[in-house]
Amino acid sequence: MPITRDVPLHPTARLSAAWPIPLLLAGLLALSACSPQGDAAGGAKGGPPGGGMPPATVGVVTVQPGNVALATELPGRLEAWRVAQVRARVPGIVAKRLFTEGAAVKAGQPLFQLDDAALRAALASADAAVARADAALAQAQAQVQRNRPLAEARAISAQEWLLTQTTAMQALADQATAKAALLTARINLDYALIKAPIDGRIGRALVTEGALVGQGDATQMAVIQQTHPLYVNFTQPAAEALRLRQAFDSGRLNRAGAGAATAIQVLLDDGTAYPLPAKLLFADPTVDAATGQVSLRAELPNPQGLLLPGLFVKVRLVQATTDNAIRLPQQAVTRGATGDSVLVVGPDNKPVPRKITVGSSQGNDWVVTGGLVAGERVIVDGFQKMMPGAPVNPVPWSPPGKGPAAGSAGSAGAPGAPGAGGSSPMAASAGATAGASAPAAAAATAASR
Repeated sequence: MPITRDVPLHPTARLSAAWPIPLLLAGLLALSACSPQGDAAGGAKGGPPGGGMPPATVGVVTVQPGNVALATELPGRLEAWRVAQVRARVPGIVAKRLFTEGAAVKAGQPLFQLDDAALRAALASADAAVARADAALAQAQAQVQRNRPLAEARAISAQEWLLTQTTAMQALADQATAKAALLTARINLDYALIKAPIDGRIGRALVTEGALVGQGDATQMAVIQQTHPLYVNFTQPAAEALRLRQAFDSGRLNRAGAGAATAIQVLLDDGTAYPLPAKLLFADPTVDAATGQVSLRAELPNPQGLLLPGLFVKVRLVQATTDNAIRLPQQAVTRGATGDSVLVVGPDNKPVPRKITVGSSQGNDWVVTGGLVAGERVIVDGFQKMMPGAPVNPVPWSPPGKGPAAGSAGSAGAPGAPGAGGSSPMAASAGATAGASAPAAAAATAASR
């Protein structure tokens, strides 16, 4: 059996074994500085309660109901004011083109020249026929003059006298026929020089020199379009027009004034507004059975020729006004399948969601017709900085480019904000924790020795 004996500890070893206890006590005291009581004390000295962030700054607009025009945007298409098809009215070979494709032309300006040799020959023949008819008429009238005394003296029979008179009348009719044929020949010769029927801009030539035109039908040779002014053709659903009329009858909406009802704004494909207003001409009294749409037409000035026929546009038409509507920036409204809503600042400065009714759009604003009352503050900017259930700091919102952005107001110099003069409460807390844990780390190192 092995022999064991107690070996007395060295005095230095006893001292080493006694060290961890005071060091652990010092660590506990340091950790107590990070306890909730310490945070409460710090908050009592002037920091935010609980060491939290200050209220987020948000931009708001104050609800102010007023008279708002309700505009409707409808799809439309531009159409030329007048369109003329240049056609050959007599048969012939195209000898020359006399215009520049795509240029502006005037009414009566020569466009094509046909080979008119055959037409000139026909004119000469018609002229000769008129001369022959004149001679025949002169002879018949002279015969009437000679036989008149003889008929009065009963020297000739009544039948011969009647034949003399009818011969003269037939010669007169032949003369009129010859003159009409001569006029036709001259008109056909004039048709050999094809002229522009209206003022406008001509397109490309549809025939070339040497082509046979007008043989059997009037061959189309070019198209001229008058583009100042232009027609704007657009449609509106019949159901929407019916709802609008019912709103007028019930008094919920007011009819737009005569000037506003006929003034139409045209929006181009890139979203910009055409500078000149259009004028409403008429609305079709019938509904298209295939589409359920009502056709409307407006007149649009185009003095610079900027717009072209066939261009698709949007038509903004003011059809009604309302006295209790509100305009809100579109970024303030959340639209979804369950409805439209906004965030309203409550009495305790906490955001409260609110269901609203949105009518139409006016530029960058939505027209709100229900759900809000005058004086309420609607949040427009600063959503990304809000915390659930936390109060906010509302400030007036200004549109971009018209003043400082409300979303950034008060954030640059706010206590605890990044880059501000004061330090963040979260950073201070982290630093305090790190400082308090340092003694505990030192105690653990000493114990391991």
